[in-house]
Amino acid sequence: MFNYAFAQSSSQQPSLFASFIPLILIFIIFYFLLIRPQQKKAKEHKILLDSIKRGDQILTSGGMIGKVIKADANELTVEISNNVNVRIFRSTVSDVLNKK
Repeated sequence: MFNYAFAQSSSQQPSLFASFIPLILIFIIFYFLLIRPQQKKAKEHKILLDSIKRGDQILTSGGMIGKVIKADANELTVEISNNVNVRIFRSTVSDVLNKK
């Protein structure tokens, strides 16, 4: 009555585009949840580093707190105690505690 060979051959494979839709959706989700916020945070941190000037109190990534005495292009001279000055790179600053 029924031709089983005909019934089995009628199944179709999904198209190539349809098989890539889940991968595309996963990439879009990763972009908006992970990549974009990280890029935005890095951009804000770069603006923060570029705005450091003399008199600002900073926190380094090593945990030292000090007052900026001299600010060059890539280097800062920071007073961490009375008459104790250290030279650090701008990239090692993690936060500006208070701006003057």
